[in-house]
Amino acid sequence: MSPAFASMKRAAEQPMQYAADWKARTGRKVVGLLPMHFPGELAHAAGCLPVVLQDDAEPVTVGQANVFNFYCGLNRSLIDQTMRGNFDGLDAIMFGDHCVQLLGTADVIRAERPSLPILFNQLCTTLDANWALRETLGTFEQLWKELEDLTGHEITTSSTLASIRLFNRSRAQMRRLYEMRRRGEIAISGRDMQTVVKSSMVMDRAEHVALMDELFAALPRQVGSSSDITVYLSGHMCHAPKPAIIDAIEESGARVVNDDLYVGWRFIHADMDESLPPIEAMARWYLDKNRKLPCPTRTMQGIDWEDYLLGEVERSQARGLIVLMVKFCEPHMYFYPEIKEAFDRAGIPHLLIETEHEEMPMEALKTRIETFVEIAKRRADSKAA
Repeated sequence: MSPAFASMKRAAEQPMQYAADWKARTGRKVVGLLPMHFPGELAHAAGCLPVVLQDDAEPVTVGQANVFNFYCGLNRSLIDQTMRGNFDGLDAIMFGDHCVQLLGTADVIRAERPSLPILFNQLCTTLDANWALRETLGTFEQLWKELEDLTGHEITTSSTLASIRLFNRSRAQMRRLYEMRRRGEIAISGRDMQTVVKSSMVMDRAEHVALMDELFAALPRQVGSSSDITVYLSGHMCHAPKPAIIDAIEESGARVVNDDLYVGWRFIHADMDESLPPIEAMARWYLDKNRKLPCPTRTMQGIDWEDYLLGEVERSQARGLIVLMVKFCEPHMYFYPEIKEAFDRAGIPHLLIETEHEEMPMEALKTRIETFVEIAKRRADSKAA
């Protein structure tokens, strides 16, 4: 393990400790950022450390009495972490409203930590409406002012453009890593790829960019086994799947070549236009990224997730699709039947895995994955014959 990757791994595994150390070192504020659509660039331009809040590995215990059992694991874990004091070092949280469960989580955090500022901003969901740009500009202008009030100083245009350039560079580095893996130039595991992206969500972005430069220099150039079946991972739109699930997939003879996971390609696929005024760049980034990678919490005529997936599976030369669906994730559940129908029609093997924050039956899951990989191998051999 290279020193650069080891630093990323420490930050990804203990994000709140990293944030506390950064805060002690810089004397600046830390802002928690909820998935999936708010730009960390604006908090960075305000001089803050934007930290994407995610579930942790701890079971939900003290928070259990404050949350419904049918909330997804991310929301239950966020509430539990609030009750355990994990977020006490935050100076504010930027909340969006992309699902009903998240609204309930915001209310619980408000009740439990009344002194913690909650910057709650509603982004429009109909992205191609004639009023969408106007409304989105207004939302980000409001957020801009709220962050100025939080930090007590002006956010300048020049600092925001500098943050946009830095974040664009960071995303480009990680996309390069994805492309190298897709082409088979490096044999980085799905678990390690997740660590790279997750660490970028919590670290000082300039520090992460420097670590990525070191990582590229240290990465051994090698290829995965030609006997591996290439697969595409889809789902988990707000937080990372358990690394053990990705390990089980790769240990079954599959090689992950691409994904649309939030802690993955979904987080890094779209840049902001550096030639536009920063508020307009953020608004257009938000409105346009659905065309590049559809999100089931947003609507846009003629844009469908299943069509995107079919195209990306073909472009990635994946031999199968594995859908990782978070239990109780309603937006994903509504779209899955259309994905299944499209892949059945196209004759592409696919496997649905429902994931849960608490214990999962890993041995039974491994058997299902091994069966899927065998089916995908036979299907690929049949096509090649």
